[in-house]
Amino acid sequence: MNSILSPLYIAVSWIVVQFHSLYSLVFDEDSGWAWGLSIFSLVVVIRIALIPLFVKQIKATRNMQALQPRMKKIQERYKNDRQRQSEEMMKLYKETGTNPLASCLPILAQSPFFIALFQVLNHIASDKVVGVLNRDQVESAREATIFGAPIATRFMDSASQVAELGASQANVRIVTVIMIVLMSASQFFTQRQLMTKNVDLTVKTPFMNQQKMLMYIFPIMFAVFGVNFPVGVLIYWLTTNVWTLGQQMYVITRNPTPGSLAFQQRQERLRKKGKLPQEEEEAAKKSAEATRTVRNQRKRQTRSQRQSGTGAQPAKKQAASAPSRLDKPQQNGKSGGDQASQNGQNGQARSSEGSQPQKKQRGQQAKKSQARKPKPSAKSKK
Repeated sequence: MNSILSPLYIAVSWIVVQFHSLYSLVFDEDSGWAWGLSIFSLVVVIRIALIPLFVKQIKATRNMQALQPRMKKIQERYKNDRQRQSEEMMKLYKETGTNPLASCLPILAQSPFFIALFQVLNHIASDKVVGVLNRDQVESAREATIFGAPIATRFMDSASQVAELGASQANVRIVTVIMIVLMSASQFFTQRQLMTKNVDLTVKTPFMNQQKMLMYIFPIMFAVFGVNFPVGVLIYWLTTNVWTLGQQMYVITRNPTPGSLAFQQRQERLRKKGKLPQEEEEAAKKSAEATRTVRNQRKRQTRSQRQSGTGAQPAKKQAASAPSRLDKPQQNGKSGGDQASQNGQNGQARSSEGSQPQKKQRGQQAKKSQARKPKPSAKSKK
């Protein structure tokens, strides 16, 4: 394992030594500040190099948020067929150009450097030469202290181990506890900021529940594992957490997730500055184009519709096949004449429709004449 990671040991130790030489111009070369700031600068170099991966992480995370509803439908549809479910998931990722592992790239890329620094500090605590560090530099780093705690000591070290480096166990434990609390707090605020401000509120997905769980799980992990890390590694971890918090704040302020609370706040700021109308116009155009595209898409028939031969018919065909209210048969003995006129030719239909009002007029006149006739009296009947 050491032979595989030896190139990383050399790279990490070389960066630390170069910054230590620089800070020795300001601080004592054996002081903890010179070595502590060297570790801090190592984090800055690594995180600057990882900015392109961080950009990919943001895009991948937002794509995964947008795909959560479709992923949930696939899981429900193929819940009894794991193989088909995996195939449909991979197909969805391919269609949308989403890489689910891209959100883990910064963490995966940092892990080798984290392990390398951990091993370098272990060698320093054991008074062993490692990487490009010579004997004098190893002894200087081994005895360097931050607030009375040597950078190579751990919370779990015994009093005798700490005494060998000229420090007290109480100082070491106080410093390590404070750093672990700061690490946990920075990670908690980073996750809370992401969950409350930079999540699309228009899409309710399990992603929000996952982020809520991570917000409480990570601080516990730091407390459990942090007691076994040297002070120098805690400096590295605290620095990278603070960097992540600041980086996340920058993204939320400048490029928030659409639909999130941070996005609404940014829109309000731009509206006050008079810079929003152009953006709103462009967004409206994109929305109109997307709506037009969806409307022009042909509706897909279901399997049962294809088997039965019934499906989505064109609007004109449905209108032609729909029965008209005028085709209902009329009552009061007039339905037979109407049906005969409909089955005849066009000219006969016109003549029958034209003579119908005359028949009604004659019938009304006959009723009036009958009403005018005097009724026979009782004498005449006898």
